[in-house]
Amino acid sequence: MFPIVPANSAAESGNQEGIFGFGTTGSAVGMTNLVSNAGVVATDVAAVGTARDHLAACEFGGDQGIFGFGYTGSYVGMTNLVSNAGVVATDVAAVGTARRHVAACSYGEDKGIFGYGQIASGPTRVSTTNLVSNAGVVATDTAGAGTARVYLGACEFGGDQGIFGFGYTGSALGMTNLVSNAGVVATDVAAVGTAREYPGACSYGEDKGIFAYGYAGGGVSMSNLVSNAGVVQTDVTGVGTARYRLAATQYDADKGIFGYGYEYFSVTNLVSDAGVVATDQAATTGTARGGLAACSFN
Repeated sequence: MFPIVPANSAAESGNQEGIFGFGTTGSAVGMTNLVSNAGVVATDVAAVGTARDHLAACEFGGDQGIFGFGYTGSYVGMTNLVSNAGVVATDVAAVGTARRHVAACSYGEDKGIFGYGQIASGPTRVSTTNLVSNAGVVATDTAGAGTARVYLGACEFGGDQGIFGFGYTGSALGMTNLVSNAGVVATDVAAVGTAREYPGACSYGEDKGIFAYGYAGGGVSMSNLVSNAGVVQTDVTGVGTARYRLAATQYDADKGIFGYGYEYFSVTNLVSDAGVVATDQAATTGTARGGLAACSFN
C-alpha cells in the first residue's frame, strides 16, 4: 500500500502557485499578480490591503501566505493574509514594531518569520524578528540575532529552515543568518557572495534556495545558490536584466521566479529545479514596479 501524502505538503512538494504584491510605481500600490504553476504571471488584481512598499511576504500553514510591514508614507506593521486560492484579505492590525525594508521566509514546514528592517526612531536599523504561526498569527517582537540591517532578502531551504542574507548597514553586506526549524535566528555567517543590497530570494528544488539580483553600486544580475544545508555558494554569472528592489517566489513545487524591480520593470526570470536562472520572459504582465514582495501558496 502506498503512503498517503497530504496535498500541498510543504516538506514534500512545496507550493504550486505564487503571488507578487504591493510595491511602488513612484507612488505606493496595493495590486497583486498571481503566478501559475507554469510560471505565467497574470494581469493585475485590484488592491484589497493598504497600498505600501518595501514590505515582505512568506508562506505559512503549508499552502497560504502573508504580506507584512512596509511603508505608506509612514512605517506600518499591518499584515494581509493570502488564502490557498490566492485571495488577499483585508488589513490585520499590527502586532510587531512598524518598520520597512524587512525580509521574510518560511520555516518549520508551516510557519514564517519576518526579520530585520528600519524603524522610525533610533536605532534606525534593527534585527528584530516576528514569528508567524501556522494559522497566520504574527507574534510580538523577538530580540534579534545578527547584525541589524536593511535591504536584505530571505528564503527557505532544507524543507524546514530559512536564511536571511545580504543587506546594508551604511555599506553593502554579504553576510547571512540561518533560521532553525524552531524559528531561532543564528549569529552572522561570513559573506561568500558579492556584498549587495536589495536582492530577491526564493526556494527551488524542494530543499534549496537562491539569492539573485540586487544593488552593488548599480543593478546586478548575479545569483548565489543555497544548499540544502544552508551553505551559500559563490557568485554565478548573472542572466537577465540587472535590477534591484525586486521580489521572488517558489512555484510548481520546485521552481522559482524573480520578478519586477527598480527602476520599474515588469520583467521576470524563471529558475529551474536545478537553480538555473533563465533569460527575461517576453510575455510578463502586470504593472511595472519595485519595492514589492512575493510568496507562494496552494
